[in-house]
Amino acid sequence: MNQFFRQVLFPFLILAVFLSPAVAEDPDRYCWAIGIYQGTSPTTLAPAPGAVNPVLTAAQVTDAPAAFVADPFMIRQGSTWFMFFEVFNRDTRQGDIGLATSADGLAWTYERIVLDEPFSLAFPCVFPWAGRVYMIAETWQAGAIRLYEAVDFPIKWQFVSELIQGHYVDPTLFRHNGRWWLFAENGPIANDTLRLFFADKLLGPWTEHRLSPVVKGDENIARPGGRVVVVDGQILRFAQDDTPIYGNQVWGFRVTALTPRRYEEKRLAKRPIITGSGTGWNRLGMHHIDLHRTGKNLWIACVDGFTEAFEPRP
Repeated sequence: MNQFFRQVLFPFLILAVFLSPAVAEDPDRYCWAIGIYQGTSPTTLAPAPGAVNPVLTAAQVTDAPAAFVADPFMIRQGSTWFMFFEVFNRDTRQGDIGLATSADGLAWTYERIVLDEPFSLAFPCVFPWAGRVYMIAETWQAGAIRLYEAVDFPIKWQFVSELIQGHYVDPTLFRHNGRWWLFAENGPIANDTLRLFFADKLLGPWTEHRLSPVVKGDENIARPGGRVVVVDGQILRFAQDDTPIYGNQVWGFRVTALTPRRYEEKRLAKRPIITGSGTGWNRLGMHHIDLHRTGKNLWIACVDGFTEAFEPRP
């Protein structure tokens, strides 16, 4: 029985768990798109004036048969904003990483697919470090959290190393007090388990925190919902809410204690940071945010949301 579980049932459960988000991301039933929000703080965000939301949809993807776009991350280099995001390919039924650019962060131009692997890619958390630009994407089908480096930014990326072995979704890393930290979700049945790792160097070795999982048995707040923001000594974590339906809203948390031995957090607000609008492109829900401070009291964020796919799909 144990051998049967390991060889047959466990692989089946792994597939069932990590394909479960497709219930909401079903390209034949739902349509995901990307928008831009602004606000005076991370808790006061609204559709950005001057942005025609959604700013990116599957219809703008010119080099792949896209069913939807989602999971956007931005980075500013010089005077240009670069956005990386999942493009779900309708033919291959897997995610690739797409690129769009903007001069002001409000109007965006789709460029091209910049990363395509034999396995599905999503959640391209892009970040600068030591004069280079790196990315960790969701690569659970590869059985590891993988690090990529831009060798010709922003269009050419190469694999660097596997940081952590295992089947994890939506990994997001950040630097605090001279260490690297990484959140990732790997709930065995549902999106209800958040694990925490740390390392002295980007390439590791990575160690799981003694209190990990730091969230267990809670589908409302476990799975990462965007980049961890470190600003003015504060650490802000964002979590997608996956019940009663997958990806319906995003909650914010302030990490109040973070050391190799301690972890504590508290909610940023009583209400979600972003949620479904009840109408239009994000009627049913929103499950991702990437926040950037552009002024003392000004924040900009790329977000995603979904509604029904009205057009017939082949």
